[in-house]
Amino acid sequence: MAKQPKRIQKWTGDVAATHPLEDAIKLVKANANAKFDETVEIAVNLGVDPRHADQQVRGVVSLPSGTGRDVRVAVIAKDAKAEEAKAAGAEVVGAEDLVERIQGGFMDFDRVIATPDMMALVGRLGKVLGPRGLMPNPRVGTVTPNVGQAVKDAKGGAIEFRVEKAGIVHAGIGKASFTEEQLIANVKALVDALNKAKPSGAKGTYVKKVSLSSTMGPGFKVDASSLGV
Repeated sequence: MAKQPKRIQKWTGDVAATHPLEDAIKLVKANANAKFDETVEIAVNLGVDPRHADQQVRGVVSLPSGTGRDVRVAVIAKDAKAEEAKAAGAEVVGAEDLVERIQGGFMDFDRVIATPDMMALVGRLGKVLGPRGLMPNPRVGTVTPNVGQAVKDAKGGAIEFRVEKAGIVHAGIGKASFTEEQLIANVKALVDALNKAKPSGAKGTYVKKVSLSSTMGPGFKVDASSLGV
């Protein structure tokens, strides 16, 4: 049997047990021993079937402690709204020219925001941005006339969440270098947003399982009762 890498040999904690949120975060931080600042990730298994329209879960939440990463924002707007986006710190701003660049393979951004009057143009990008989860959508605040605030929110810790086919929501909720208190605040903010986004078609237990891990570390199960759900 092949010998495990030293990084894995250093892992500690019971991955089979269910831990209170505070203990799970301590274990995740203790096992984040890669040579870079690992992202702390959460996986929430929801009691929904996304195949049904009335069981979709999607939204946006501002993490109180931020994400710990530099979010590159592209804004599809023109005239005064384009200038507003630039002033707010958007890295890439344009209209027809930006749409053409994206169609040509330009993807040097993490979030796309558009003004409502640009949606006829943005519609051309569905096949490019849709599979990457980057298509602007008014439900998550990325189609808005208030582009300046949307850019600031994206850079300040706002993240989108969307349930996957298996009924799971995955999200990065900070960095391993964050304090335990910062990570706890971010987890609770996301779970609270998921509860508020509970669809009408959800039956039975809504938040079924929760686990936390770092990019290169093991996953630890979280006791849902410690999340207030």
